[in-house]
Amino acid sequence: MNYHRFASSLAIMVALVLLPDAAVGQQKSLKDQLVGTWTFISSTTKFPDGSPVWGSNPKGLIIFTESGHYSSHVLRSDRPKFASNSRATGTPEENKAAVQGGIASFGSYTIDETKKSFTVRFEGSSYPNLEGTTQTRPFTISGDELKVTNPSPSIGGQASEITYRRAK
Repeated sequence: MNYHRFASSLAIMVALVLLPDAAVGQQKSLKDQLVGTWTFISSTTKFPDGSPVWGSNPKGLIIFTESGHYSSHVLRSDRPKFASNSRATGTPEENKAAVQGGIASFGSYTIDETKKSFTVRFEGSSYPNLEGTTQTRPFTISGDELKVTNPSPSIGGQASEITYRRAK
């Protein structure tokens, strides 16, 4: 009977000693944590008058693929529909609201595990000035929440923080 207690105690001690190493070995890389689809929740980006760029109920997604590609879309939910029902014949006001009410881009990305950042290479964007450029963005992931710092928002101004939630 004492042998069984000793063996059980020994097994528990070995498991406790090895458990931290096993947990560290199983920790995912930042890239593995980032890969997937994230829904846009909020942004601290403001217009010069202090109002939120994305309005009160923004919509959006950012997708990071395993192969190093990304696609990002953010839209204001209060953009007016075009009266003509054609993008080609929008009024100046409708076109302005459409351009200022959304941003989309796609391209490739790389991760810097040490700096906890990713660098995007803009291949295409609804804001043409981004095309052909790169931008490094620090980020954190906590559970199902992704926070990204955009160092230079396309409307200008100070760096902003963008919050996403993992899509389920």
